[in-house]
Amino acid sequence: QVRLTESGGGAVQPGGSLRLSCAASGIPYRSYCLTWYRQAPGNEREGVAAINSDGSAVYVDSVVGRFTISEDSAKNILYLQMNSLKPEDTAMYYCGFSALACVEDGIWTSYEFTDWGQGTQVTVSS
Repeated sequence: QVRLTESGGGAVQPGGSLRLSCAASGIPYRSYCLTWYRQAPGNEREGVAAINSDGSAVYVDSVVGRFTISEDSAKNILYLQMNSLKPEDTAMYYCGFSALACVEDGIWTSYEFTDWGQGTQVTVSS
């Protein structure tokens, strides 16, 4: 069973930065996809970024140029570096796992994630 544990959330002023981490354990596959989703109160859960095990990544348009997803595969830790944060980035952020690749030629091709962490809250406010 894949276990995911997020950390790194907090409160920050607009324009600030945060780095989220997701410690993953129990991944039995060589090929997989990890993702960050977010959900604000009253909104549906939204995919923010995803990365295949080969390092290919994709982002939702609203975070391009501000967020960077990466994985330390040796430590099985997924990161989301968030810069130039905006109030509309306020949400609970979740990491997810899929045994299927989800990025191909720069396109987010699959949203079938089977395992999720408990989430970490990000609040952007002045």
